[in-house]
Amino acid sequence: MIRFETPWALLALFVPLLLWLWRHRGHWRRAALAFSSTTHARQAAAQSWRARILWLPGALRTLALLLLALALARPQAGREQIRDVSQGIAITMVLDRSGSMRQEMDFEGQLVNRLDVAKEVFSRFVFGDGKKLRGRPSDLIGMVAFARYADTVCPLTLTHSTLRPFLDTIQLVTTRSEDGTAIGDALALAAARLQTAEETLKRQLGKDKDVYKIKSKVIILLTDGENNVGRQVEEGAALAAKWGIKVYAIGIGGGEGYQVVQTPLGRYKMPLAAAGMDTRPLEAAAAKTGGLFRMANDAESLLAVYREIDELERSDVESIRFVDYRELFTPLVLGALLLLALELLLNCTWLRRIP
Repeated sequence: MIRFETPWALLALFVPLLLWLWRHRGHWRRAALAFSSTTHARQAAAQSWRARILWLPGALRTLALLLLALALARPQAGREQIRDVSQGIAITMVLDRSGSMRQEMDFEGQLVNRLDVAKEVFSRFVFGDGKKLRGRPSDLIGMVAFARYADTVCPLTLTHSTLRPFLDTIQLVTTRSEDGTAIGDALALAAARLQTAEETLKRQLGKDKDVYKIKSKVIILLTDGENNVGRQVEEGAALAAKWGIKVYAIGIGGGEGYQVVQTPLGRYKMPLAAAGMDTRPLEAAAAKTGGLFRMANDAESLLAVYREIDELERSDVESIRFVDYRELFTPLVLGALLLLALELLLNCTWLRRIP
């Protein structure tokens, strides 16, 4: 596909033609001298090779002007392309790793602590489980973990293969000095990470930054306790609301928990009474930011919550057709300059005229 960016410049093509007509206007005049014999005409025509190419410099100049006129019109060659533009969601998983997450729950026939259940379900949410969770291949995913302190485990990334090793590093606290439940601090840290998601995306994609756009920003908070250190939950939620970030809060526990006790007769699964949990701050945070709060009493209900979030927050992929144009004027300009240089060389050497 060829087009001219400034087609009006094609009018300049008439300039060399007009100059040529002006220079040769005498050819259409009636001859002032009639020959009495063809002998004299043949003698007049018997010219040297130099005389025969006297027209060449003018022709070179005319052709150079034609090329410059075409270059001025900026010819462009276009090629149609189709680009997929992903409109993904920036998601930060905020995961409680405090000591209370050590309590075990039934997960697919095995007793697994709450933290490991939460990690496994989140992994299925990101990568898919081949069933109802389809995975999040087009989303920016990051992770924050907290107990007494909140830490960024993995910054937002589109390279999901790096998430599994980072997820494995999230472990239960091992000392009392680490223990605590800093929900407000964790929310604030996650919101700050998401607030700069565009800059993070630009650094990761570089020149391809236009192929991905952030559709929305989401925090998925999972905890089994109440805020007891650091800033209040309301403060973290206020930051998220200010920056247009939804908070999906999940309370885990409340159902039947277990503790495995080793006895002389073998291992014994001892049911534990579920501790009460004040969910009002989490409910308020979700409502303030346009998200939702759900209580997951067991592993199956936790999977159901993630399926619900998966349906609510979907990424889009849009195909955009466009024509990529390439400028063609450079060869024309170079050709014109070459012709003008050749004309100058001829006029200064073999076809030089002496006044």
